[in-house]
Amino acid sequence: MIRLQREPIDPEMIRRSLEGTDAGGVAVFCGEVRAVTSGVVTERVVYTAYEPMALAEMERLATQASKRWSARVAIVHRLGQLMPGEIAVVTAAACVHRAEAFEACRFLIERLKADVPIWKEEFGPDGNIIREGEQTVRVESADEVDRR
Repeated sequence: MIRLQREPIDPEMIRRSLEGTDAGGVAVFCGEVRAVTSGVVTERVVYTAYEPMALAEMERLATQASKRWSARVAIVHRLGQLMPGEIAVVTAAACVHRAEAFEACRFLIERLKADVPIWKEEFGPDGNIIREGEQTVRVESADEVDRR
């Protein structure tokens, strides 16, 4: 299951899609929108993606994890506007043993954040902030531009 979607993500449905009597461990990671990031209040975020490339990269990561850990995997990421507390991304892996399931699940989220063209724009009370990986670039609010 590799998807970009605009509707809320159901982690339990994703977990069930990976079930099987051959898997002793199923790990599910849910990434949620934070209300405060590095001391900055986040009122909402907007996720966008270059969808054809994002899906291709997600498929590539899923194939790598499946082969490396003999896993069934899922990667689902939301697009559009989300509020604090909403689930933005789920990665999941089902493997024979729990250690491999945890490793595969972590690999998927770490590589997703680094390799997949999905962008997050965060909006707070004093303008918006765009985060690119670990870098933060502050973008002026419309009010600041008007004051000049």
